[in-house]
Amino acid sequence: MVRLVIDNDVYNRVGESWWEEDNPLNLLHGSLTPARFAYFRTVLDATVGGDCRGLRALDVGSGGGFLAEEFTRIGFRVLGIDPSPVSVETARRHAVDSALDIEYRIGSGERLPVPDAAFDVVYCCDVLEHVSDLDAVIAESARALKPGGLYLFDTINRTVLSKLVAIKIMQEWRMTRMFDTPIHDWSMCIRPAELTSVLDRHGLRLGEVVGLGPRSKNPLRLLDLTRAGGPRLSYGELSRRLDFGRIKSTAISYMGYAVKNGESPPRSRDGLPERRDQL
Repeated sequence: MVRLVIDNDVYNRVGESWWEEDNPLNLLHGSLTPARFAYFRTVLDATVGGDCRGLRALDVGSGGGFLAEEFTRIGFRVLGIDPSPVSVETARRHAVDSALDIEYRIGSGERLPVPDAAFDVVYCCDVLEHVSDLDAVIAESARALKPGGLYLFDTINRTVLSKLVAIKIMQEWRMTRMFDTPIHDWSMCIRPAELTSVLDRHGLRLGEVVGLGPRSKNPLRLLDLTRAGGPRLSYGELSRRLDFGRIKSTAISYMGYAVKNGESPPRSRDGLPERRDQL
């Protein structure tokens, strides 16, 4: 199968305006950010009891900082990594404007500029289907996690339906596409069983996989796809109307979590990991 050359430089060309409603990248924010984060909160509540104060989170492929800001607001100390200098600067600026203390660094998922076993949570959203070396990205994420740490993710499945939605409708058809350049290659999308195999290989035990997709049943949403980006309908509003969230089907996209093998480090009363010499 011949792969397209994905144009990841698009995140530099339009990365100054991630947070603007008219930017196609804002489709990832309108209802997708709340959908992903709501699911991740349920996982956190079930695993760390919902008290995230002082825990460290690594955002792999942080983009404009949508999820980094959500994790920071519930108490995480977040480090965002992204290969796009423009996106990193945009995320930094928005964090400052929002009075949020978030660190961002330029780097790639294949070679994360972080020490070993430094993070309680690593999350990677809308990224895995873009990388040229999935195995390396998962290996690096596992390296950065503490024993017992959580790996949170979402990605696009490789099915006939995902090809219709993510490739034909969102990328190729002139009336509905977001960019005039390829941002996804269907052959790089990942089936859940394939991702599970890579996770296992690097000591990450899959917890569950759930569907992620639009929940709106209104047929007018099909018309909205042709109007998005125009003067009457922004990409952010389109996202809210589509009402992305957890669904039964994993045929388009899915999200889930895995746990790194090993025991979690003990936590002190202030929520920070205890040093072994304090035990």
